[in-house]
Amino acid sequence: MIHYDLACACGRRFDGWFRSSQDFDAQAARGLVSCPACGSTEVAKALMAPAVATRRAETSAVAPAAEPSGDAPQAVALVTEKDQAIRAMLRELRDHVKTNAEHVGDRFPELARRMHAEEIERKSIYGRATADEARALAEEGVEVHALPRFPDDGD
Repeated sequence: MIHYDLACACGRRFDGWFRSSQDFDAQAARGLVSCPACGSTEVAKALMAPAVATRRAETSAVAPAAEPSGDAPQAVALVTEKDQAIRAMLRELRDHVKTNAEHVGDRFPELARRMHAEEIERKSIYGRATADEARALAEEGVEVHALPRFPDDGD
């Protein structure tokens, strides 16, 4: 995976993760890379400084504050700042999809195939698919991605 700092024509900067530089170029050429703020596909790689890990940065950890009262154990996590930033980006991506795409439920595999075959209009959708269904779609060349879930989502 490769991480890019991206810039939109509207001035917004955001992060993007791609399998390779060629994958970014192909997705951008097809209009699949868009700004989460305005939806524009006028997106380009921005100049970015390389991330240099230091021993201190790799070992720093943050745990959520415990509830002030009660003796019941609380759920806590020990994650680095880098992990927190990645989780925030994944939440933003998931929220963007849920806000801007149509939820099609269990019909997702069928509709994704039909869009891929150009039998119906291509649009952004999300829904449910089993691991086997998702694997079959990928093997057929249908580009699908799992939406991230987090322990505190509750849904």
